[in-house]
Amino acid sequence: MKSNITRDEAFELLKKYNSERFHIQHGLTVEGVMRWYANDLGYGDDAEFWGIVGLLHDIDFEQYPEEHCIKAPELLREAGVGEDMIHAICSHGYDLTVDIKPEHEMEKVLYATDELTGLIGAAALMRPSKSVMDMEVKSLKKKYKDKKFAAGCSRDVIEKGAEMLGWDLPTLWEKTIEAMRSCEADIAKTMETI
Repeated sequence: MKSNITRDEAFELLKKYNSERFHIQHGLTVEGVMRWYANDLGYGDDAEFWGIVGLLHDIDFEQYPEEHCIKAPELLREAGVGEDMIHAICSHGYDLTVDIKPEHEMEKVLYATDELTGLIGAAALMRPSKSVMDMEVKSLKKKYKDKKFAAGCSRDVIEKGAEMLGWDLPTLWEKTIEAMRSCEADIAKTMETI
């Protein structure tokens, strides 16, 4: 897998099209989660590629919300991003805005974890620690069942993603919490500089 773009270039590209702190932090979170999953699932040599896919997955969302995953290829091609990466990024919009089905395990992970990181992040903010470091699956399960909590995070997409991966929901939740723990401190440091 070849990205045709460095991580630093990708971060600058994310900031070019996203000025809201929330969107930048979400990109950084999904980047860290994707890197963790690459290593966990035996794709360590491709962790950089997985991470950049996570970082850029919502490149078009802030400025073009109605064209999410539709406008992205144009923005990414202009920046010299390769077609493999563009396919991977756009596949997380499958059945929502595009017909690009997640095929590779990496694409399935992105599809399954994108919405879930938002839900876990919202649940962490409700904790006294404001952190995922002390979050347990059972407390996430309660929040997950409450459809009004983080209502913008699609449970249908999360469940479909778990199914694509052949995992049950508790496995996906546990792994993604662990993945978010791995990058929480680094993201906090980066966000201080923005």
